[in-house]
Amino acid sequence: MRTTRPSLQLVVRTIVAGARRGVLDMGPVKIPCAIGRGGIKVLKREGDGATPRGEWRMVGVYYRADRIRRPRTGLPVRALRPTDGWCDAAGDRNYNRFVRHPYPASAEHLWREDGLYDVIVVLDHNQRPRVRGHGSAVFLHCASEGFAPTAGCVAVRRAELVRVLGRMGQGARVKVM
Repeated sequence: MRTTRPSLQLVVRTIVAGARRGVLDMGPVKIPCAIGRGGIKVLKREGDGATPRGEWRMVGVYYRADRIRRPRTGLPVRALRPTDGWCDAAGDRNYNRFVRHPYPASAEHLWREDGLYDVIVVLDHNQRPRVRGHGSAVFLHCASEGFAPTAGCVAVRRAELVRVLGRMGQGARVKVM
């Protein structure tokens, strides 16, 4: 069930230029986060490992129902299935879109054993208009132990991500600086 919550903005910034870790800023609450191994870039390209600079709307949430309870949030929520994926093949008609596996083109598996995608917030980076090769599957998701750099996403501890989602409603945004 979706609840009505005010739209909020989360701000991601690095403390040191070139760092692969940053801070997710929610006003008085500061949460450590991992960013892409390629740092933060204005001109994001598929496979560069960079987190795109800009302001991105939170589109919806996927979660592993076998591992956690449905997150309480004002955003659309759907439980993941083992066949769920996200197309990262720049030449494919479903580039940067949700797909089902098996999929004939390259597509990331959203059902992962490592826990990184136990909760995924889809950001609207490169969705409308969608430009082939300008980056796909840019999410806010669970961080690995030690906050290892991501492939271009923003990642925080799972418990903190669930807590953040409790404050998010339609129109919520993530600003990467």
